[in-house]
Amino acid sequence: MPEEYVIGFDVGGTRIKSGAVSASGELTEPGIRPSGFSLPPEGILSAMAEETERIAEALGRRPVAIGLGFPGAVDPEFGSVLLPGKLKVEGFPIVPRLTEATGVPVIADNDARLCILAEARYGLARGRKWVVTITLGTGVGSGVMLDGKVLRDPHLMFGTQASHIIQDAHSDRRCITRGMGTANILCAAASLAMMARDGLQRGLPSVLNDLYFENPHAVDFAAVIRGVEQEDALCLDVMDRWTTALGWFLVSVVHMYAPEIIILGGGGANAAEHFLDRVQTHIDEHVFRYPRGSSVPVVLSELGNHAGVLGAAALAWERAERPASDEQGNAG
Repeated sequence: MPEEYVIGFDVGGTRIKSGAVSASGELTEPGIRPSGFSLPPEGILSAMAEETERIAEALGRRPVAIGLGFPGAVDPEFGSVLLPGKLKVEGFPIVPRLTEATGVPVIADNDARLCILAEARYGLARGRKWVVTITLGTGVGSGVMLDGKVLRDPHLMFGTQASHIIQDAHSDRRCITRGMGTANILCAAASLAMMARDGLQRGLPSVLNDLYFENPHAVDFAAVIRGVEQEDALCLDVMDRWTTALGWFLVSVVHMYAPEIIILGGGGANAAEHFLDRVQTHIDEHVFRYPRGSSVPVVLSELGNHAGVLGAAALAWERAERPASDEQGNAG
């Protein structure tokens, strides 16, 4: 590890991932801690402070900056300002509090936006100007680069809410936005599992029947993929419908942001062999784009399970590399 490094924290509904990252993207001292309902805001703050000390002790020096990633609307100099759900950090000033606890400059942003920052600095968006990242997990996250810029708007969420578009207004599934049938509800990795559980609840035959009646929540994305690999009729059917929904969502993404490439990440991308070719074909057949017939490649992120940490680190490097004149101007 070079002399200087930053620490990135990726805070999700169940886990806090962390690591030390050099300017070139080398990640060392990775860590994972629980989050969610098990930790109040002060607990998350303490976990981050303790992890900072662990990494600093292991590397023999302190970081030059710390980056934090949270879901929802995030004020870079404060923390989460709009975040319904598991994490109870909305309105908690975690950025100044962690700065005070560690003596290190801290900055925060939306976790999906951090994915595009990670790809721009360390991944497949390097050298490109028009890119969208899509993260398939419990929900669907998005990050957007337009003409080489990752934009922030006064409402703090530009580019991070692509999946909140209404895709099926007649759906019976409600999004956190209170809209029905958003892409966030229909295209997340968790959505595939919910579709399968719906069929299992109605008694449709499947290799997953025993697992479902033993513990319905054990029928997760990975379980459905195992069923697909066994050519189970129910799993193949829900995979077909889910893949079509994802394809239509990405067609809309192309029409909204005109990317030259779409980068997929998150847990759902681990099963891309079962859907990526069909999604690509769907996009190629349905996008309205000049010149006619031009393709928008959909590719898999190469950053692995710590993409969020690398994104938070990229943000921290932005903070560390900020000119001193900017710091004085902000202070004034």
